[in-house]
Amino acid sequence: MKNVIVGQSGGPTAVINSSLLGVYKTATDRGADIVYGMVHGIKGLLERDIVDLSQRFKNDLDNDLLKRTPSSFLGSCRYKLPDVKGNAEIYEKIFKILSDLEIYAFFYIGGNDSMDTIKKLTDYGAEIHSPIRFIGVPKTIDNDLAVTDHTPGFGSAAKYIAATTKEIIRDGLVYDYPVVSIIEVMGRNAGWLTAATALAKGEDCEGVDAIYLPEVVFDREKFLNFVGNLLKQNRSVVIAVSEGIKIADGRYVCELSEHVDYVDAFGHKQLAGTARYLAGEVAKTFGVKTRAIELSSLQRCASHIQSRVDVTEAYNAGGAAVKAAFEGLNGQVITLKRITDDPYMCITEPADVHFIANVEKKVPLEWITPDGANVKRELTRYIFPLIQGEIAPLWVNGLPRHIRLNVSTKK
Repeated sequence: MKNVIVGQSGGPTAVINSSLLGVYKTATDRGADIVYGMVHGIKGLLERDIVDLSQRFKNDLDNDLLKRTPSSFLGSCRYKLPDVKGNAEIYEKIFKILSDLEIYAFFYIGGNDSMDTIKKLTDYGAEIHSPIRFIGVPKTIDNDLAVTDHTPGFGSAAKYIAATTKEIIRDGLVYDYPVVSIIEVMGRNAGWLTAATALAKGEDCEGVDAIYLPEVVFDREKFLNFVGNLLKQNRSVVIAVSEGIKIADGRYVCELSEHVDYVDAFGHKQLAGTARYLAGEVAKTFGVKTRAIELSSLQRCASHIQSRVDVTEAYNAGGAAVKAAFEGLNGQVITLKRITDDPYMCITEPADVHFIANVEKKVPLEWITPDGANVKRELTRYIFPLIQGEIAPLWVNGLPRHIRLNVSTKK
């Protein structure tokens, strides 16, 4: 039998379910007997919380809805697989479950931490001479996976951010008194998403006044001086900041106002409050009206404004993962390789997971202006092809219709 299993992990995106559909459709087309889904990723697998996807996707309407449904259909987790040394029983349990299910190939849709899971399972499988193939399918709005040109999920998030930024800019110009709006965008150590606010600038929009990315040390005094100079010239000031910008001593700006208590399984602090802190500093210094706008999870769940390019590439990445496994590859991650920008062309290529897991891709410093307060045209040219095209939601009673997983079955 050629049974396969697929899971989703980490933060969701607007197109992660397109990759799930790509895995499911390609696996069934290539003769897989059963396509299982892990409910809540590797954690669900350990609990034998598994579904038969053929019982969930029964017709073309389900497939169309899945493409248009944000977040992770199978549920997600932030479960860090421990190192094998001293924890072999966990790996033995995982491989026992996979053996019981007669799994031929294992697919994991996720970001950097998820690729760490693929790497560890690949390495343990090699130690015990397991025939199971482990393939990673890239996903992250952060766009911080190494080797690949970009990641599925980033294009749709960038499209939402750029469109929302344009609307915020228009709103800020309504009043005849000064208003400073600070937009906080996701991005712990990489500023790709925040850079997407630069796309708002065009013949119909003034664009943001400054962009601060985590790749550059943030200087509070320089920031306030910059804002002061802008207020002498403009009625409205709009600034975009990454949630993960840090000051010179390594502290996150959001930590300057309040202690961050929550830390996930991978050691990541929960970041929030950067815009709120900076808006407070601006109001206190200049006595002007300020707005702190946190896009938060809206960036990754706005399926009503998906990029068609992003949906297509997410689906293709899932399909390419199945193709790689069925052709005998193991320990690989599907990457996207850009061929041309005009016209835009991109292909998929497998790459060794050991070159991707735990490696973070940041915005090149040469794409950031020397003052650290904006980005260059090279960066907007890089992003623009990824936000092109739309897929209309399926509207029911004036709202987009989604599909959801109602019941899980432990096996």
